[in-house]
Parts: sequence; structure tokens; C-alpha cells
Amino acid sequence: MTDKTAPRTFLGENFLLESELARRLYHDYAAKMPIFDYHCHLPPAQIADNASFENLTRIWLAGDHYKWRAMRANGVPERLITGDADDRSKFRAWAETVPQTIGNPLYHWTHLELARPFGITGTLLGPDTADEVYDICNGLLAKQEYRVHGILERMGVAVICTTDDPTDTLEHHQRIARNSRFRVKVLPAFRPDKSYSIQEPSAFGKWVGRLESAAGSSLPDYDAFLSALKSRHDYFHAHGCRLSDHGIEFPAYEQATNEELASIYHKVRDGRAPLAEETLKFRSAVMHELGVMDAESGWTMQLHMGAVRNVNTRMFRVLGPDTGYDSIGDFPIAVGLVRMLDALASRDRLPKTILYNLNPTDNDVIASIVGSFQDGSIPGKVQFGSGWWFNDQKDGMIKQMTTLANHGLLSRFVGMLTDSRSFLSYPRHEYFRRILCNIIGSWVANGEAPNDVKLLGNMVENICYRNAEQYFGLGS
Repeated sequence: MTDKTAPRTFLGENFLLESELARRLYHDYAAKMPIFDYHCHLPPAQIADNASFENLTRIWLAGDHYKWRAMRANGVPERLITGDADDRSKFRAWAETVPQTIGNPLYHWTHLELARPFGITGTLLGPDTADEVYDICNGLLAKQEYRVHGILERMGVAVICTTDDPTDTLEHHQRIARNSRFRVKVLPAFRPDKSYSIQEPSAFGKWVGRLESAAGSSLPDYDAFLSALKSRHDYFHAHGCRLSDHGIEFPAYEQATNEELASIYHKVRDGRAPLAEETLKFRSAVMHELGVMDAESGWTMQLHMGAVRNVNTRMFRVLGPDTGYDSIGDFPIAVGLVRMLDALASRDRLPKTILYNLNPTDNDVIASIVGSFQDGSIPGKVQFGSGWWFNDQKDGMIKQMTTLANHGLLSRFVGMLTDSRSFLSYPRHEYFRRILCNIIGSWVANGEAPNDVKLLGNMVENICYRNAEQYFGLGS
């Protein structure tokens, strides 16, 4: 008889699966589904080039601010994180940190990412195994099948949507599309944050200059500016884009007249800083127009809300953005968000929308707002997005999915995304799928859901892949 009180093998085949039904749902249904990664920050140039990586540090540590934060918390000097230390020394510093991350999802992700692409199991990464792991992985990375395309195909990735500025030429996406041997569909996503970030007139002016070059015309006034954004929206659509993405601190909708908006545009283009009220009015108007464009083109609009970015100004001056110095914000979001969505819905121009909150205390707020803007046109038109950033760990995923189930339809959820800059992050989908199956298994064990494997297995497959495939319409 099996001793149910005995500790389980770390990262065994039934990792995170606490019931027989959860294990069946994962192994028979979830595990076989392709990966639909509809939001990430992978560099299209590296995909187009089928890039190879000299060593594990280059593919695994470069750009990964999750790991960088843990290393800093472990007392690792910046020289061994983002500085001029050699790659092996940086990897050793990470390996020394890993044993200290027990209880953090990084401990799980690290060993999943060594196991899945590289086949390293039964070895815990630490200072005593650092060089062995480093050399094994480097030997594999030197092989053709461990270049970017091979890694993505090995991980079962079917679709990737990158994150692209409206001024991007999309030349790398065009090269990817022409490569008939590469089986992963890679498409751009429209990230227009800089189009309404007017609080720093100099930066906005430089970006408008790039927009002028991309659109092939001067933008002397607000109407011309909107026309240029529409032309770039059309350009992205012609290259397969079907999603936009906005990263904002908090949602707001402040009405303004066309005259006010024209005046604000001229003021900022002249290099004069806008008032806080003018910044919100301009952002509200531009985001509204972009939402209308999304709706008319059949796109999905994603709103990522709640990050306080670059909070450590000294390190921002040294390292720049996206280096691990962002935090969860506690902004009020309900009123501004419903006004923003209602302004679009009242014109029958609310696009398919996914709402992501960084502050988990907003889960119930978001889930209830999602239910207020469904219109019956498609299942789950407005989505409560997957646990994002600081919430893409076990506890955060459980909270997000159970809150969604409490307020709406978990069965219509479009599932997980990586939101990552690393080609080795795809085991996060496995992590999500195991947690999903365990949640459903626990409901059955408690008599809260029927023990109908076919019904539940179909639900799992839908959440893991098919819902996203149908929802985003990337084949059209």
C-alpha cells in the first residue's frame, strides 16, 4: 500500500497533481495540446535568424529580470548580474542563488526549464552542479536542433504573438513568414503605448518623428496623427496582426473636445509639458480611437494595468527600463475602466478585450467588470486575463482562475501566455496546465463538479489551446 503521507518526488511526473483525476486530466488531455502564446516579448529578429546561443547564460539569464531580482535579493553584486563579468561567472552566481529560491516559482521554473528542453532531471542546480549543468546545456546549444526554431518546435509551440511598436517595419516578421520550413506561426501585436505617452514631450516628439517616417507623411496636427496611427494599424493587419496591447498604470476615461485635443497635441509637439489633466484626456482619446480601430478590424485589445515602473531611479539611470525595478501598484481602477469600456460599448465598438491586473486585490473587481460587458456576440468576448507578471505563480494562477470561475465562465478562458523574453520559458504553460487540472480535480474530489472525464477533459483542452485558437481568429 502506498504511504500517502510520504513526501513526493520533486518535479515527478505527477508534480502539482494531487488526485487521480487531476493526473488523468493533465496526462491524457492537457499535456498533448499545442502552445498558443498570444503575448510575449520574444525578439522577432532572433526568430527570423533562427539564432543560436553561445551558452546557457545568453539564452537563460540575459534579459530575465525575474532571475535578476532573486540574485540581488541573495546579495549577488550587479557585476555578476547585468555587468561585465564573464558568462560562466554569471551562471555560477545564478546557480548559487537557486537553492535559496525554494518557495519561489523560480525554483520550479528553473528545474522545469532544465528538464524539458535539455533533458536534465534528477539534478538540482546549485553551486556544486553549476559547471556540470552549464557544460551539458552548452553542448546541446551548439547543435542545430537547439537553435531557436528547434527549441520552439521541441516545446510544442504552435503560435507566437510578439510585442511590436507601431513604427516597426515588421521586416523580421516578413522573413519568418517566408520560411516555409518553420512550422510555428509568428505574428506581430500592436503596442501603441508611446502614441499617448505625452508626459515627456521630448520622448514623444522623437517617437512621432519615427511615426512620420513609417507613415510616409508629416503630422502637423492631431487629425494627421490619428490618420498615421490608422495607416500603421492597417499595415500591421496586412501582416497578420490581430491583437493590440496597452501597458498603463491605471485606466481612465476623461472626455475632451477635438479642439482641446488639437491644442494638447500642438503644445506637446512644441516641447511644452502637459498638465496632468491634459495627459489623461489625450491618453483617453487616443486609446478610444485605437479601440475603435481594433473593433472594426476584428482585433483583440489587451489592457495590462497596475505596474509602477522604474521605482528605483538610481538603478534606472544606470541600467534603464525592464531590468527588475518595477512593482505592483495600488491604483483605483474600477471607475476609470468601466468608463473606458462603456465609451466603446455605447458606440458598439468594444473589441474583443482581455483585462490583466497586476494587483491581485483587484481580481474580483476585474472579474465582475468582465461580466458587465459581454454582449453575446462570441463566447467570452471580454476576458479576465491570465495571472500576469507578479501573479504568474501557483498562488496567483489559482486565485485568478477561481475568481474567474466564481464570477464568469472558466470554460471560456483563453488560457496562459508567457509574457517572457526567454525562449526557455515555455514550461510555464506546463506549470499552468498542471495547476488548472489540479483545481478541477479538487472540485470533483469535493463533490463540486461531476466526475465526468470526457466533459472535463474537453474543458481542459479548450482552455489550454482551442479557446485561444477560436477567439483570436489568426487564421483569417
